[in-house]
Amino acid sequence: MKEYYDARAPEYDDWYLGAGLFAGRDRPGWSDEIDALATALAALPPARTLDVACGTGFLAQHLPGQIVGLDQSARMLAEAARRLPAATFIEGDALALPFRDGAFARLFTGHFYGHLEDDDRGRFLAEARRVAGELVVVDSSRRNSEVDEEMSQRTLDDGSRWEVFKRWFTADGLARELGGGDVLHDGRYFVAVRTAL
Repeated sequence: MKEYYDARAPEYDDWYLGAGLFAGRDRPGWSDEIDALATALAALPPARTLDVACGTGFLAQHLPGQIVGLDQSARMLAEAARRLPAATFIEGDALALPFRDGAFARLFTGHFYGHLEDDDRGRFLAEARRVAGELVVVDSSRRNSEVDEEMSQRTLDDGSRWEVFKRWFTADGLARELGGGDVLHDGRYFVAVRTAL
């Protein structure tokens, strides 16, 4: 997985921006929904936040408060540091967080939780509970998928092909899976849930 995200780092935001290989995709209302998601994140109370699997910082740029980003990909972190020069970025393992207990008020993750298989989900949630008081998860909406989960084929600009485990969620289903919480966004493409840990 690390190799895939290292390779994808320079083109990762193309997915959000509808550029590159995503330029021709028919995604009605996509830009409006990204704006709505950004507004929902910006409305959160400011907090010391750990963004796990922060990628390029595309979503973290909307989070209020002090941001620490963690990712396993040095190339993703370089992209994020350019976008958010005031934030701190650390290369590390999302399933063995290199932080003391209670180090953050909030743990945020965008489009990471849906790539975790059963055992890794449990490890991630245990680590989230250990280091933060609340969890905010953004992931892909089930409304725009014919399946709950699959091994998804991904193609990069260089033509390389990768296989990635992927899940899609209803907002209520994600909230139940996380043990309850508030739905921040429930759209065609994205869901976001905030839960106390």
